[in-house]
Amino acid sequence: MLSQDKIARINELAKRAKTTGLTETEEAEQQKLRNEYLAKFRSSFKSQLQSVKVVDEKGNDVTPAKLEEAKKSGR
Repeated sequence: MLSQDKIARINELAKRAKTTGLTETEEAEQQKLRNEYLAKFRSSFKSQLQSVKVVDEKGNDVTPAKLEEAKKSGR
């Protein structure tokens, strides 16, 4: 994920936005940090989903075909 410094900065900017407001430069920085955070989060979540295997009560692999294709292609 993102470094603790960047997460702290995101939180600091969010708090300031609610209280005193942000300058245009700070708003741009906040948006850049948020986009970076979301990109890392999505990448991590996608990786987690690709490691999932769905099994029914009888122990049969019933992983959806779309997920199997994504695992093979690395999407």
